[in-house]
Amino acid sequence: MAMFKPGSSTEPTSEIELTLSCRNLLDCDMFSKSDPMCVVYMKTPETTKWIEICRTECINNSLNPNFVTKVHVLYRFEVQQLIKFEVYDVDSNLHDLKFQDFLGSCETTLGHIVSSVTLTLPLKGVKTNNKGQVIVKAEELPACHDEVTLHFNGKDLVRSDWMSKFFSWFAKAYPFLELYKVGEDGQYQLVYRTEVVNWTNNPTWKPLTLPVRSLCGTDFDRDIKVVCYHYKYNGNHSLIGEFHVTMNQLKKGPGPENDHKCVKPKSSKIYGSIRLNHFELKKTFTFLDYIMNGTQINCTFAIDFTASNGDPKDYNSLHYLSNRPNQYEQALVAVGDIIQDYDSDKVFPALGFGARIPPHGDVSHEFFLNLQASDPYCAGIEGVINAYHHCIRSVQLFGPTNFSPVINHVAKFAQAYQDGSQYFILLIITDGVITDMFHTKQAIISASSLPMSIIIVGVGNADFDAMEELDADTVPLEVNGVRATRDITQFVSFKDFQSCDNPALAKANLAREVLAEIPIQIAIIKASTLPLSIIIVGVGNADFQSMEELDGDTVKLEVNGVYAARDIVQFVPFKNFQQIENPMNAKSYLAREVLAEIPAQLVGYMKSRNIVPESLHT
Repeated sequence: MAMFKPGSSTEPTSEIELTLSCRNLLDCDMFSKSDPMCVVYMKTPETTKWIEICRTECINNSLNPNFVTKVHVLYRFEVQQLIKFEVYDVDSNLHDLKFQDFLGSCETTLGHIVSSVTLTLPLKGVKTNNKGQVIVKAEELPACHDEVTLHFNGKDLVRSDWMSKFFSWFAKAYPFLELYKVGEDGQYQLVYRTEVVNWTNNPTWKPLTLPVRSLCGTDFDRDIKVVCYHYKYNGNHSLIGEFHVTMNQLKKGPGPENDHKCVKPKSSKIYGSIRLNHFELKKTFTFLDYIMNGTQINCTFAIDFTASNGDPKDYNSLHYLSNRPNQYEQALVAVGDIIQDYDSDKVFPALGFGARIPPHGDVSHEFFLNLQASDPYCAGIEGVINAYHHCIRSVQLFGPTNFSPVINHVAKFAQAYQDGSQYFILLIITDGVITDMFHTKQAIISASSLPMSIIIVGVGNADFDAMEELDADTVPLEVNGVRATRDITQFVSFKDFQSCDNPALAKANLAREVLAEIPIQIAIIKASTLPLSIIIVGVGNADFQSMEELDGDTVKLEVNGVYAARDIVQFVPFKNFQQIENPMNAKSYLAREVLAEIPAQLVGYMKSRNIVPESLHT
């Protein structure tokens, strides 16, 4: 439910959690079963295209997968919210869906799902009679933000499949756990699946942390089922046993009351036991908790002045100045108008890279936009735009496209503020391929432990596929075994928002997309290591494939075995917004896309440092 603000208006919304599963999927693999993943899209009357909102995990060798990944959406009764599910057989770790096998899709409305509680939808779009089904279960989530951490171990677990009966060597198991909650329809819904512990009957699983509301809502007496399986590569896992428990029982912690016997349904035989080693109930905080308690947002803009943008005097150049704002100006205004509301002095540092600068024409990959090292700050977004206009007339576009200097520039400031008082956002607007990808990955991984987020907006019509690697939403960014400690990168293609009929809405949507992850990153980093987010905006028609690598949404950024502490980079290709016919709509869409991850990134940083909002007053 929306926050109560006297003297204002808001639309009534409810947060809905969707649990997804599939049945009878096509088998596209020759020597094994399909490895399915579901991609979820939504479309509202304000949008003209499908917007991806979630990807589930991939389930290996299964034609009847139960996905752990939940889809969280805001339900608005008065708006028809279209939702689409696409199922793929994953054959590649690449983010681009064109590299996966399409198994079918189905469409419905969120209202239909909510009213049905459990809805079975036939998959379409594949030339065969049996395409399978998607099953969607909906539940309204209560306004509870607590998290629970559980740590289990097993003792004397017993396999009961035929191999263990006839061959003693196969008596040891590959056990894993699945946690289920009981739904409003009385059916159990999968909430969590642990890792598999290899070749042991006495496993200790890694601690698991879950939102309380996903496990039991606010009812601590709600039934929770824990099932233990023996893993099999073919997907036909064999049941070891199960037990039932409640949150109130788990709250009692380790001891006799949480030493649970593993039994099979309709059987009294015991197949070992599962013990609770640790229980912790912890309050979590939101983006607004930190902002309202004093966390300041600091945004730095970085603009690509490489020659691939075209001669600024040429009408086709992405840097061409006229009475109509170019893509760089549109991206700056779309994001800046929102960010400046969270900046107390509304004074912004702005950088350029990839140009030859006065007075001697030296090539620089890190220079102040106003070309004044003694006073590099711009007053408001209008000041940033004025500095950009002056700069484009004063420098010579050159190259190459190096991101690491501007990332390291902002990271130095973030390094000095790790107490939760300041959070840094770097917005990079670019038109093409990164030439220092290795060093950029290293810079992002280093920054992932700081209070910082990175947003990359891609402008122009280039192919930005490589940027997906940097937007590490599902797989942490990694280089040579070193992983990012959290996801701090977001990539947005501007062209996705330019087909919108309403320019204002397009601007808002761009800002929403760009800033969406920042609250999470702030609430993960006051929880990895520096207060920093980086936003990269791609302009023009260049190939932005390398940018996707920095946006660690799917693969955690890693360099030489060192992983980023978190994902702090977001990449946005500007061209994705250019098909929106109404400029105001395009601006709205761009802003929404660019800023979408900022709240989550901020919260993530705070959480990694155990910083609570109340401590910001001291």
